[in-house]
Amino acid sequence: MGRELESLIFLVDDDENLRAVVERWLRKDGYDVSCLSGGEECLKALSEEEPEAICLDMNMPGLSGIETLERIRERYPALPVVVLTADETATTAVSAMKLGAHDYLTKPLDAIKLLTTLRNAIAHGRLSMRVTQLEREVEGRGYPGIAGNSNAMKSVFRQLDRLAVSDVSVLIHGESGTGKELIARAIHQSSSRSRGPFIAVNSAAIPESLLESELFGHEKGSFTGAANRRIGRFEEANKGTLFLDEIGELSLPVQAKLLRVLQERKIQRVGGSALIHSDFRLITATHRNLTEDVKAGKFREDLFFRLAVFELELPPLRRRKEDIPVLAQLFINGNKDTAGSRVNGVSPAALSMMLKHEWPGNVRELQNVMQRALVVANGEMIEPEDLPERMRLGANVSALKAASAEVEEDGGTLEDASKRLLLAALEKHEGNASAAMRELKIGRTRFYRMLKKFGFEDKMDEIRQSGSK
Repeated sequence: MGRELESLIFLVDDDENLRAVVERWLRKDGYDVSCLSGGEECLKALSEEEPEAICLDMNMPGLSGIETLERIRERYPALPVVVLTADETATTAVSAMKLGAHDYLTKPLDAIKLLTTLRNAIAHGRLSMRVTQLEREVEGRGYPGIAGNSNAMKSVFRQLDRLAVSDVSVLIHGESGTGKELIARAIHQSSSRSRGPFIAVNSAAIPESLLESELFGHEKGSFTGAANRRIGRFEEANKGTLFLDEIGELSLPVQAKLLRVLQERKIQRVGGSALIHSDFRLITATHRNLTEDVKAGKFREDLFFRLAVFELELPPLRRRKEDIPVLAQLFINGNKDTAGSRVNGVSPAALSMMLKHEWPGNVRELQNVMQRALVVANGEMIEPEDLPERMRLGANVSALKAASAEVEEDGGTLEDASKRLLLAALEKHEGNASAAMRELKIGRTRFYRMLKKFGFEDKMDEIRQSGSK
């Protein structure tokens, strides 16, 4: 019985008839199949798609099966490869196994044996990825600076684990402040390229006149001010990862040059004629809707498909508010020593206020709020008064709207709503002014001005005396 179409298999063999037969076997068993005629085609396809396993013929013209396997192992060490060989002495297969092939099958192929071997290879690959994930959790390695227990972030972590054993291009979507560069660094650091450089470029922060030189480099004298040769970011990222943030801000001419680099994996410096090879992994990010930009003619469709081999969506903080406590603690622990603070956590009242905030600046805003609170807080806990005024005002507005809705039903006014809130806070805290101020999230001056306005000075004494009986 077949399975759902979920696993992509690369079938690499120069024999067209054999490819047709094996493809039919695989598709009948529920696999998605990409048929490729040689090693070069396989390596090119790997930069664009992410298979769960490869069936690789050893005897092919051009790039041999052994050479192809060596290059696959360099970039995708955990990707299962099943070797297909016509060598009955198995000499070639033994060499392939030493290079890390999962298993080998001799031709002519048997359908049942091929499918069984392939299922085992995929299961082994998935298990290896899961073991890596568990080791990371047990050893507390995680992904530096990234935390969360929400379903949205659990999905992100699963995708990061998958990307760690791949080398495909990644396009990260997310609002400003969601941590796109942190995610890109996590992908790099958990991949086989972790020993290579991680080069980050904010495309929107560099003037267009300088961007081409920044990315591709330039030769001495190629333009006014080019006093020396400059190595571009693509060259610097050789054997590592290049992260281009705000990729949607690139002009169409720069997009065209970027597309050529991705197609050829070679760079030509501004003012130069030599083609320079660079082995890089490209990760890009944007807060824009590139699909809409493609429709509007602002972004090249062919470049989009090159960049978006794997798309990763980062949720805004307002959609994963259950992660706020753990993120806040992460930022407190990471900054308290630098700030010289004795703060150990966030009080329930302050946390309640933080959970009501919409966080337009996302995780970056939360980090800034925690850093500020560490500086101004006097105790061991961050209190509401240690949070920015915009958050306190926002909480007040929410409470006032709720109270206003209640009094409107009775034909009351906004002033009636404020009066009701103040009286409720006084009664709840038995006339304790400090507790009432914290409840209402207002300062002392405004609190006593409201007491006077509504004639509650005597009322507060009555409530306090009543509570002490």
